[in-house]
Amino acid sequence: MKILVVGLGLIGGSICKALKKYSTHFVVGSDIKNDIEFCAMRDVAVDDIFNGDYSGFDLIIMSLFPEASEKYLRDHIAQFDKNTLITDVCGIKGSFSARIKALAAQHGLRYTGIHPMAGKEFGGYSNSNADLFQKANFIIAQDNDSLPDDIELLKSLSTELGAGKIVVTSPEDHDKMIAYTSQLAHIVSSAYVKSPELKLECGFSGGSFQDMTRIATMNEKMWTDLFMQNRENLLFELDTLINNLNLYSEALKNSDRDKLLALIAEGRKLKEDNLRHRMGQPN
Repeated sequence: MKILVVGLGLIGGSICKALKKYSTHFVVGSDIKNDIEFCAMRDVAVDDIFNGDYSGFDLIIMSLFPEASEKYLRDHIAQFDKNTLITDVCGIKGSFSARIKALAAQHGLRYTGIHPMAGKEFGGYSNSNADLFQKANFIIAQDNDSLPDDIELLKSLSTELGAGKIVVTSPEDHDKMIAYTSQLAHIVSSAYVKSPELKLECGFSGGSFQDMTRIATMNEKMWTDLFMQNRENLLFELDTLINNLNLYSEALKNSDRDKLLALIAEGRKLKEDNLRHRMGQPN
C-alpha cells in the first residue's frame, strides 16, 4: 500500500519505522515540523516526505492528538482521494469517532479507528522505535457499517506493526474499557507523585514505585483532551477506585486488622483470577 502517516511523534514515528522494517509498503511522512520530517528521511523511517498531493494513498493514518486530528481532517479532507481509508491512533473513540466518521461520509470516504496499546515515558520522534508495538494489544473500533475489507486491512496492518493480540470492538466499548485499563492508571500515577516524600525516594524505591509512577510523565495537553472526551466513563472508574481506597483507609483508622486482611485477600484473589483468565485457565 501507499500509506501517509500524519504526525511523526512517538507513535507516528514508530509506525513509520515499523512499516519500513517489517513491511514493503511505501510510507510517506508528514509533520508540522520540517526538521522532524528530515530526521525521518535521514533515518530511512519514510520513503518520502509529503508534498501536498493526497492522490493515490490507500491509507492515511492520523497520529495526532484528538483535537488536532479533527482539525487536520476538516482542513484537508476535501483533497483526499475517494479510494483512501482513513484511520487514527487516538486513545479515545466514542463521540470522537462518530464525528470523524460523519465528516468522512460527507466526502464519500471511509473511516475506522485503531488504538495501539503501546507507549513510553517520553514522547516525540526522538523516542520512536520500530519495535514499540511488538506484542502490544491493538484495538480496532469498528461501527456496524464498517466494511469487512477495511477491518481485514487494519488487522493486517496491526500484525505487520507487531501486534500480539487484536481486539475488534465498538467505539463505545473501547472507551469504557480504556477508562479502566489506561486512563485511570494515568490519573493515579499523576496523583501518586504529589506526595511530599517524592523528593526523598531515591534509594528507597523498587519496582513497585517505578511501576506506579512511570506514566506520571504523560503529556498534559494530550491526556487532558483524552480525559475530557471520556469524562463519564472515567468518572465512574475514578469514583469506584476512591470508594475502594476509602475501605482501606477506614480499616487502618479503626485498627481493624481483620478487615484490612480481608481487603488485601480480596484484591489478591481477583488478580489471580485475572491472570488465570489471561492464560486460558479455569478460575
